[in-house]
Amino acid sequence: MLRIKASALQKILAQAERDYPYETCGLLLGKWDKDVRIAFGAYETPNKSPNRKEDRYEIDPLDYMKAEEKAKQFGLEIVGVYHSHPDHPDRPSTVDEERAFEGWSYIIVSVSKGKSVSYRSWELVEGKFREEAVEVFG
Repeated sequence: MLRIKASALQKILAQAERDYPYETCGLLLGKWDKDVRIAFGAYETPNKSPNRKEDRYEIDPLDYMKAEEKAKQFGLEIVGVYHSHPDHPDRPSTVDEERAFEGWSYIIVSVSKGKSVSYRSWELVEGKFREEAVEVFG
């Protein structure tokens, strides 16, 4: 399960709309509480996909390291990734599944004609994505 602070979710949705028609991306900063990932912040990263930004995202390793340092400043860690699907559903693609790590949450935002219309979170379990519950707080 993913618990996410309302302000972090709003930042993700606004970023997805701003970056339309391209995929946006970033990292979820938070902590673990038993089997629940709690995301307190969304750390925006540029989409470094070299030539398919409309349907792919890549996070530069240096941006990942910056996010990790930011998280450590607040006693947090990276607990997930978020990205958008412009004019596509909020479910993972085959490429998303191939690049994912077990143990993280993956929020996907569906953006239609420049507006965020839905989002869902996923977790990778034994190499396959399964949808996870999302609870928004604060």
